[in-house]
Amino acid sequence: VGVVSSQRTVQPERLRTRRNKTMAASNTILDLDGVNPSILLSTAVNPDGVRRILMDQQKGDLASLVAGRKMATVQDLEDDGDSESSSPRAARQHGPPILPSSSTESDLPVGGRSDAKVPFSLSDPAFSHLPLKTDGAARAAADEAFPVNVERTQTPLAKFKLDPCAYPPPPHKYGPVVLVSCYTDFSDLAHGPRGTEAARAMRSYRLNISDGTLTLLSLVGEKVMHNPAFTRRHPSLPIVYTCTESVKKEGQIISLKVEGSTGALDEHCARVGAGGTSTCYLTIHPKGRRMLLVNYWDSTINTLELEADGTVGRVLASYDPKLGKPMKASSDEHVNHSRNDDEAQAERQGDPHAHAVVLDPASGCIAYVPDLGMDVIRQLYFDEASGTLSPCGEVASGIKVKGSRRGLGPRYMQFHPSLNMAYVVNELSSEIAVFEFHPAFAANIAMCATVADKQGTAPTDKQAVLARAAPTLSLAQSISTLPEAYPRELNTCGRVTIHPTGDFVVTSNRGHDSVAVHRIHKDSTPPGLLTLAGIFHTRGETPRHFQFDKTGQWLLVANQDSNTVAVFGFNCSTGAVTYSGNTYPCQSPNFVCVWDGA
Repeated sequence: VGVVSSQRTVQPERLRTRRNKTMAASNTILDLDGVNPSILLSTAVNPDGVRRILMDQQKGDLASLVAGRKMATVQDLEDDGDSESSSPRAARQHGPPILPSSSTESDLPVGGRSDAKVPFSLSDPAFSHLPLKTDGAARAAADEAFPVNVERTQTPLAKFKLDPCAYPPPPHKYGPVVLVSCYTDFSDLAHGPRGTEAARAMRSYRLNISDGTLTLLSLVGEKVMHNPAFTRRHPSLPIVYTCTESVKKEGQIISLKVEGSTGALDEHCARVGAGGTSTCYLTIHPKGRRMLLVNYWDSTINTLELEADGTVGRVLASYDPKLGKPMKASSDEHVNHSRNDDEAQAERQGDPHAHAVVLDPASGCIAYVPDLGMDVIRQLYFDEASGTLSPCGEVASGIKVKGSRRGLGPRYMQFHPSLNMAYVVNELSSEIAVFEFHPAFAANIAMCATVADKQGTAPTDKQAVLARAAPTLSLAQSISTLPEAYPRELNTCGRVTIHPTGDFVVTSNRGHDSVAVHRIHKDSTPPGLLTLAGIFHTRGETPRHFQFDKTGQWLLVANQDSNTVAVFGFNCSTGAVTYSGNTYPCQSPNFVCVWDGA
């Protein structure tokens, strides 16, 4: 396959000859043997230096480009970058950047192969926050940041400096900050992690969107934060909120101010009690004045006040689906909620277990709560002024097999940004349930509540009216996240999300240790049905959580039980996931949050 230069197509054998004559002098001619054409990356040669050109993935990729002898110049590329670099369209067309590899192993630096592992050293990019000295203080700081004998897989190192003109610029001048929270104490969790208890509760990294590398910026100690488990960004302020998880102690809401230039995390205000145990999910109303949270173990959903400066205030209201009844399961003696056999499912589904709370995208007045214990999606009318939550119907989270005791276990839910569809991941059955959302029904519920308030209807009568509301969701499809023959009892699902392009639904499989990518068909009936695009290994164990950067080109996976964070490239056209070669040690990571300052 020829390689596209700035002016003409150069065949590989001619490129090799020319390289031998000119590499030492100018570094402008490169050997691209070994580059996978599916990466859709080529190198353009220009007298001013080396340039990279990403092929237009939607117009035929590299093969059709070469067949048609289409020429691409650096000027063409720069024009595209100026006009589309910050748009979703650009993210869709530009795949993840992959560095070209040399043709011989001897040309590679130490650790240059993607499967090679080398020990840490102070020259590693991960230590760029440390002084590059050999004195004892610097080495002690390095040992504090990472265990001595830890290894990580390194990416191939380039012998030349590449101009990143082909890629969208960072959301702001510093590049995204990646926050990773970690479990620090396994003894009071409902589930049983198999990794290592973290000495550092949270880490912040800088993501380089040109090559997918992470640079460690800051660390938060275990004594400062106990079992942080979920992090949510404020919609407009440089603040993130995290909640702590324990089946024995009340959860806490911790507010952290993010310094974009340094990655420093400083507590913004006093901590607030979550009003329940195993706090696992936070949602912030679009207006930024209310926070809703879920306590998994006792299944309560609470509303907290948010001040204009992001300070967390008092608990305004609480909803308990158990109506005050005690839990059947004991926090002192219970099955490991990481298991998925019949015994574990029977106990986990003996009580309600709310796992998330998501507001409808039309009005923000319907709160949807996946209840893992009861196999339903609860509808609650949310009164923003008072913070109260009132039941207004529910819908089954999928279809159970007749005669089977196996549950569904709805865990997370996300609405599509432009389609009237919602996607629910059923943790226990390893399925995605696709629901059609009916905004008119949601509007009717809001109207009934408003009329009742204006007429001075008694609260009990108002709740009775709302309880008779029709479901605003209807099941359209249920599709597996696993290979057909893989045993369901050996897996539980983690996260579900919609890719930034709106073209894919991505879920994580804990047990199968993979991410499943499903394509969203916008021309289906109804629009938004799914087909499987691929299932990809996460290079670690128990991918509890993952996150995309804003461009959608990079996928960061928290492999909880192998104590690593792995970075993957995501092909925005095909949905293919490609390992970047970048894996970082991180004890029991459970959540990834990308803060880009935007």
